[in-house]
Amino acid sequence: MDTKHFCQSCSMPLDKPEMMGTEKDGTRSKDYCTYCYQHGAFLSPGMTLEEMKTLVKTQMEKMNIDSALVKKAVKSLPMLKRWNKVKKPVVA
Repeated sequence: MDTKHFCQSCSMPLDKPEMMGTEKDGTRSKDYCTYCYQHGAFLSPGMTLEEMKTLVKTQMEKMNIDSALVKKAVKSLPMLKRWNKVKKPVVA
């Protein structure tokens, strides 16, 4: 199965409903996984991008995932919704 959706915090594939986090009302989050987000809130709200990079790298290495894929996942983190702090220009 080709995954089209990834957690917008850690980049984990969201290819099964049970991998999706939950909103306050109990519905599945379309943006975040169950390891990052439950009941409408991040489980580690104070986590920094650098801490997430370390966590993702460590977990993927424990799973014996190819180092090129680990690097790609870590490199993609700053572009995800949780970490992307790029301000869009205001159009008047």
